[in-house]
Amino acid sequence: MTEEMEFEGPVDEAPQTVEEAAELLERARFEIKRWIVGQDAMLERVIAALLARGHVLLEGVPGLAKTLTVRTVAAVFGGTFRRIQFTPDLVPADLVGTRVLDPKTGKFRVELGPVFANFLLADEINRAPAKVQSALLEVMQEQTVTIGGTTHQVPLPFLTLATQNPIEAEGTYPLPEAQMDRFMLKVLVSYPDYGEELEVVDRVARPPTPPRRVLGPGALAGIQSLVDGVFVDHRIREYAVTLVTATRRPQDFGVGEVAPYVEYGASPRGSINLVLASRALAVIHGRDYVLPSDLDALMGDVLRHRIIPSYRALAEDVSTDDIIGRVREVLPPPALELIERAEGA
Repeated sequence: MTEEMEFEGPVDEAPQTVEEAAELLERARFEIKRWIVGQDAMLERVIAALLARGHVLLEGVPGLAKTLTVRTVAAVFGGTFRRIQFTPDLVPADLVGTRVLDPKTGKFRVELGPVFANFLLADEINRAPAKVQSALLEVMQEQTVTIGGTTHQVPLPFLTLATQNPIEAEGTYPLPEAQMDRFMLKVLVSYPDYGEELEVVDRVARPPTPPRRVLGPGALAGIQSLVDGVFVDHRIREYAVTLVTATRRPQDFGVGEVAPYVEYGASPRGSINLVLASRALAVIHGRDYVLPSDLDALMGDVLRHRIIPSYRALAEDVSTDDIIGRVREVLPPPALELIERAEGA
């Protein structure tokens, strides 16, 4: 099937059902995949965070299409894109904007910073000092910026993707744990396999046409509303809280062997974001209800940056993913073969 036959033009009307939303999202993913080879998990997590109104921290070495992914998603979803290269000499005004004196009028005017975009890529966020990191994370949380006593709303939807390089620590300022907690997901971006990398090289010689807009603001807002209405069975909510609580009190949940490796467990934001992200994943897969497998698929991305390892874990090279993996083994998802919508839910 040709690209012309696949592409049906942008849709601005809000979908009325989850099935319509899933079909529209599949069209968007098809358009994005014309430019992005592989990285399916990263792409799915980015879209899930967008639908759940969250933010994503990407960790991976340079050259793994992180910037291209965000730029392409912005084009396909009809949003504006800005990229900020974080450096040690940045100040908060470089991000949010400031007041400048207009020599023609003799009055101050506001120059808005690059955070005023739908899709913001904060490249190597850990290279900027703490006050710059805090300024960005405040915008992520509040979605507003106050300059000179006036509050300015960032455009909606607003999705921040921050990147970190895991192999270079010189000249970096690690994100404080409390600020890391503000990210809905932390996604590890891996190298492509041989076939995917070969396809990347081939596309250099024959680049596709520029990505085309598939969704408009109305359609995206409608999908986000559908995500808000996805049904979550009480047993799944209990399972989410059980997983997160087990990272704080491992002995009470049969995983006491990981206790020496955990300094602090995940905060309640872990439970909240696990459910919110699972709702978005359900819609991506065409369901109006969450399955235990949704939580299982997202557990690592939601919790890996919320668990603070102990010195023993660092000394013995035990990662937070190792801890999460052990919790998953001991506390498997509940066996729910069919989840029915409760009356009035």
